[in-house]
Amino acid sequence: MSRADLADLVGVNPQTVGSLERGDYFPSLDLALQLAEVFTLPVEAVFGRTPFTPLSEQLYRTTGGSDV
Repeated sequence: MSRADLADLVGVNPQTVGSLERGDYFPSLDLALQLAEVFTLPVEAVFGRTPFTPLSEQLYRTTGGSDV
């Protein structure tokens, strides 16, 4: 999905989406809820105070010191 597509879905300017991605802008509660709805995720999965572990790290992380 492009920034323009997402912006159209939630009624903001594509530059706003870019600012959200960079962390330069924090959304209103309403915008956060709309964005979470677009991705069918709980709002805390989209926005939170602690950074997420990259999906690649979650998928390929090894435990016990052995590489898979």
